[in-house]
Amino acid sequence: MTKETIKCPKCGEVIELSEAISRDIEIRLKERYEKEIGKIQKSFEEKAKKEAQELVNLEISDLKGQLEEKTKNLKEAQKQELELRKRQRELVEKEEKLELELSRKIDAERQKIIEKASKGFEEKHQLKDAEKDKQLNDMKKQIDELKRKAEQGSQQMQGEVLELELEKSLKEEFPFDDIEPVAKGVRGGDIIQTVKTQSGRTCGKILWETKRTKTWSDSWIQKLKDDQREVKADLAILASESLPKGFHHFRQISGVWVTDILSAVSLALALRVVLIQVARERAVQVGKKEKMEIAYNYLTGPEFKNRVEAIVESFIAMKEDLEAERRATQKIWAKREKQIERVISNTAGLHGDLQEIAGDSLPTIKMLELPTDDE
Repeated sequence: MTKETIKCPKCGEVIELSEAISRDIEIRLKERYEKEIGKIQKSFEEKAKKEAQELVNLEISDLKGQLEEKTKNLKEAQKQELELRKRQRELVEKEEKLELELSRKIDAERQKIIEKASKGFEEKHQLKDAEKDKQLNDMKKQIDELKRKAEQGSQQMQGEVLELELEKSLKEEFPFDDIEPVAKGVRGGDIIQTVKTQSGRTCGKILWETKRTKTWSDSWIQKLKDDQREVKADLAILASESLPKGFHHFRQISGVWVTDILSAVSLALALRVVLIQVARERAVQVGKKEKMEIAYNYLTGPEFKNRVEAIVESFIAMKEDLEAERRATQKIWAKREKQIERVISNTAGLHGDLQEIAGDSLPTIKMLELPTDDE
């Protein structure tokens, strides 16, 4: 059997190793390697633990930031709602106070007139019947005038309440937009809606005018168009309780969108989508005057109007169907599916029209594209 030997690294002498010495060296080397491996493993574990802790701390910090931001937004929304409710209560109280004061004045004037007429009748009982009729007619005119003034003041208050309700609905439906009321006495409609994307980029401006009267007036259209030019708004919407004869939900009249109160927010939703799309196209087509003119002609033409009407009509139909959902759930689901398909179809058509104008520079919408083989 061959004996194991080692060579001295200093003198070069070959030394025989016994089995005990070999075993001792092997144990020592194994212990040293195991210690080194333990140190390396511990170092890796500490490093991994540190990195994991840093990642957890970062995620916790991010979640805290999101929570603080949401809390801030919630407080701001609650503050705005409280302010709107306060303004609405003040208007209602003001209206009730005005009606009470006018009623008192009417009663007082009526009593004065009656007393004056009675006194005059007693003092001048020989007056002719014509003179008596004249006095009575004058009294009636005065009473009618006081009633007219009272009704006029009440209608003005009702109009302000309608304006506040619309302002509140727009803020709730479009939280990223700036919804600002026009100051009283200043020309320029009732509400200015500045359309913005979620990132805060301004895409256009909508001027709102509200009417709460018993009869429709064609003069409102021209006045709103003048106000639209004054504030440089892209679109103008007239929301009114009284509408032209044969009017249904909404319609574009001489460049102004006219709508009933129920359809106002739905119409704004459709027009807002178009304004954002056109703003994106305008940003892509900077310096390309010809395509911008084509886009403008499209927006002011009948094809665009028909597509917007089709989209809004679909939204209105869905909203009306929801009211009857308890009575015919299955039937409404089937009908709503067709309406949604109609909305998607018209939206795809709208995107296709703009894509035909802008070409490949218009961003693609994945949901409106054909699926690829990989998908």
